[in-house]
Amino acid sequence: MLTEQRIQAEAAPRFTHRQVLEILAGLMLAMLTSMISTSVVGTALPTIVGTLGGQEQLAWVAGATLLTMTASTPIWGKLSDLYGRKLMFQVSLVVFVLSSIAAGFSQDMGQLIAARALQGIGAGGLAALPQIILGDVVEPRERGRYSGYIGAVFGVSTVAGPLLGGFIVDNMSWRWTFWFCVPLAVVAFVVIQKVLKLPLVRRDTKVDWWGATFITGGTTALMLLLSLGGKEFDWNSAWTYGLGALSLAMFGLTVVAERRAADPILPPHLFRDRTFVLTSVASLLVGAAMFGALMFLPQYLQIVKGMSPTASGLMTLPLVLGLLTSSILTGRFVSRTGRWKIFPVVGMLLVALGLFLLSRLHVDSSLVIIGLDNAVLGIGLGASMQILILAAQNAVTRANLASATSGVSFFRSLGGAVGVAAFGAILSNRLTSELVSLAKAANLPLSGGAVPSLGSPEAIHALPAPILEIILEAFTRAMSAVFVVGVPIAVLAAVAALMLKEIPLRSARAATPAAPAADPAAASPVIAGRP
Repeated sequence: MLTEQRIQAEAAPRFTHRQVLEILAGLMLAMLTSMISTSVVGTALPTIVGTLGGQEQLAWVAGATLLTMTASTPIWGKLSDLYGRKLMFQVSLVVFVLSSIAAGFSQDMGQLIAARALQGIGAGGLAALPQIILGDVVEPRERGRYSGYIGAVFGVSTVAGPLLGGFIVDNMSWRWTFWFCVPLAVVAFVVIQKVLKLPLVRRDTKVDWWGATFITGGTTALMLLLSLGGKEFDWNSAWTYGLGALSLAMFGLTVVAERRAADPILPPHLFRDRTFVLTSVASLLVGAAMFGALMFLPQYLQIVKGMSPTASGLMTLPLVLGLLTSSILTGRFVSRTGRWKIFPVVGMLLVALGLFLLSRLHVDSSLVIIGLDNAVLGIGLGASMQILILAAQNAVTRANLASATSGVSFFRSLGGAVGVAAFGAILSNRLTSELVSLAKAANLPLSGGAVPSLGSPEAIHALPAPILEIILEAFTRAMSAVFVVGVPIAVLAAVAALMLKEIPLRSARAATPAAPAADPAAASPVIAGRP
């Protein structure tokens, strides 16, 4: 019988720099296809609602995708262990394409929401599997020089999405916001089919269906609570307590199921590994700070500064350039020196600084100041996100690579969902109180004491000057509160990163570290030939 070290050595193919770049091109194209489609659709939502109706269901168009993406991320990692990275990556790509086509043909909001939920399942695979595949293709010591490019895909999609979405809506049917990604996905599929040749590791085991069910159920209940709380039902309501209790029960059952499973989706021994736990905590906090900031910054630019969606997208260029430059340079330095711990620590402190600077924006802040603040935030994110995943991958055996990678990605997505919901609630509550306070100070009492719906940015800027000034000031103060809350979250992420033990990055010649804990239920894998 082969030892685990020998199995891992045989399962780790050697690729030239050119081959890695070819594989990376296919992975990045698939990730870009998935990420950019989200922001493209966001730009087209007002037009979609105008065509299909269902304004009350608008939140579900985006929420359905986020829910299924978060819930499916750890499951894709385990499926890739059982059936192969390449096959599962291509399956997730096909699911994403077919659901995108279906979304474009939707005739009502119900069909669109269902298609978007299916799209999120495919997006979950495209979020986790590229990181896992890169972990198979490149040893940790060399992985930094390539992982920076994957991290940069997020920044590029942030800018390109609104620009492309605005162009499609202005010049084509909104349905093309879903269809435009199909050719890109086909190219990515062909590239991966041609260049990715990985040995197939077959395991004599069963799919952890109970674990998958409870993880999905717990995540779904939590996402429903965060997405609908304060909108469809009050926070202090039976729905809130019921969904919260259901989520806790499901996650509790997940622990029981994973302890009993022969080959669990999230192996319990990973949670006894200090590096995995701390990188997961830091990633959850990074997700909350990052998505919370990036989700609401465009609203400040469009409402307070009066920018169009396209122009507000261009204003995030400093953030993207900072993220791109930081992630690439950080990755190269890590590959050259093997030292990595300093980057997530300093990076998250820079994120905290960027959020603090954004909290000091006012109605008349110059675009230069906004751009510089964005650049600081981008540099911090670029130095943090990919390094945390790299640290988790480096701390586990190759047999646990997929579970660790998808686990960290899952917690980052979950943090993003929590951040968006929490920051949204803070923004809404603070905006209400500020509007009431400013209107009272200006002797412009609101009718019936209620805060009216603000409407679109265009409608807001068409209001009389006295009312417009109050709304812009109230919104600016509310946004400031959102960014202020993000500061301690980023600091806590830096503290979690500071507590990490800097395990030297493995190279192709380095010995594989021992597993954090033995898993007696794990079956012995059999190495199959290349597909």
